Amino acid sequence: MAAVILTRSRKKRLEAGHPWVFGTEIETVEGEPQPGAVVGVYDHARRFVASGYYNAASQIRVRVVDYKPVGELDTAWFRERFERCRAHRDRFVPGADACRLVYGEADLLPGLIVDRFGDVLVVQILTLGMDVRRESIVTALVDVFGPSGIFERSDVHVRELEGLEQRTGVLYGDCPRHVRITENDIQLEVDIVEGQKTGYFFDQRENRAALKPLMTGWGRRSGIELRTIADADGVERTVPVNASGKEVTFPYWDGATVLECFSHTGSFTLHACKYGAKKVTCLDISEHAIDSARRNVELNGFGDRVEFVVADAFDYLRKQVQGLDERRKRSQAGSAGAGGKIDTSKPLASEGRTWDVVILDPPAFAKNRQAVEGACRGYKDINLHGMKLVNEGGYLVTASCSYHVRPDLFLETIHAAANDAGKILRLVDFRGAGKDHPQLLGVDEGNYLKFAVFEVRSRR
Repeated sequence: MAAVILTRSRKKRLEAGHPWVFGTEIETVEGEPQPGAVVGVYDHARRFVASGYYNAASQIRVRVVDYKPVGELDTAWFRERFERCRAHRDRFVPGADACRLVYGEADLLPGLIVDRFGDVLVVQILTLGMDVRRESIVTALVDVFGPSGIFERSDVHVRELEGLEQRTGVLYGDCPRHVRITENDIQLEVDIVEGQKTGYFFDQRENRAALKPLMTGWGRRSGIELRTIADADGVERTVPVNASGKEVTFPYWDGATVLECFSHTGSFTLHACKYGAKKVTCLDISEHAIDSARRNVELNGFGDRVEFVVADAFDYLRKQVQGLDERRKRSQAGSAGAGGKIDTSKPLASEGRTWDVVILDPPAFAKNRQAVEGACRGYKDINLHGMKLVNEGGYLVTASCSYHVRPDLFLETIHAAANDAGKILRLVDFRGAGKDHPQLLGVDEGNYLKFAVFEVRSRR
């Protein structure tokens, strides 16, 4: 086995559990390792540190697969690793017919992602070291998980950094384009061929369930309260009654009004409806995404409570705030300190809506460190406008999947937005990725997802 000898001056990241060795950390390579071959990694004093696979064409020269010497990464080796992955998911997401089965470095399988969609597995092979072992990976997946089909979605730019072409297609068995799964007792249809990433984002499973306490308890704002009344036969019933004393028959009278931006497959919309939302606005810039969300809403019988909007979220939020400002100015026209005259003869714009809960789950704004400043401007913009559209005492649910925007910076950015918006935010919940996305301590790259729930109130 070839050996990689590390420099004396490097930081001891490897010993602290980080699974990457960069070219700048290598003093010398002994032997002539083939692309993807397993090598031993040693410190400058020739003490063994780890085993990993090698790629001279990548900035990340070695990706660690174990902290003891290993031989070839053959089918048996992958089978044993996949058994470990299955045991973790069986423990923390028991009975799930859909989840992330293999999470790259966190499962000591760097460069490999495997997601389960019912009987179909979708894999992403991101690195040369995994690509050259494709056959062993597929065989071991079949042995351990027994899928009816395995589909590859290695259509990602990062492969090109490894000297690989992007590729997709069936690797095993039968792979229908649309597969049906269940998450938190909600049915979803997932497009594994054209959907984003592998077709669906499992990392927010627990976060989507966290919507439950936000979705009910809003009826009193509309003047609805529960009263005990007696019918003609003297039988008492407890029913919702409006301010006029009339019984309210709409079953979701106590539910929240909700806006979900960047909806993708409509997963947060579905959970909002499941937990009792009265009305949900589901928005995405992609027609394909909205079509997927619409199918999922109808699949679960929520169609009468959801409206769909195809629009750019930034523009939509900004227009709603502008409409809200216009309505506010009109309501203050003629009052002391209202400022200049307002032409009330012009019809009001249709914009200016508000919601009890606004959900912002955008794609990553920062793909690298150089993009962080621009990403923070984007996060500040959508959160500033989003919180302005939250009814007093309502909730802003906001997320970021940009690894380079660290949790403290994300919270600082939202705080700055709140100051500019004249809002007081109370942090109710703060989370990361779900339990099928474990994180190696000391590997900051795995701590990418930030999910926060804020109560929103005005300063004045």
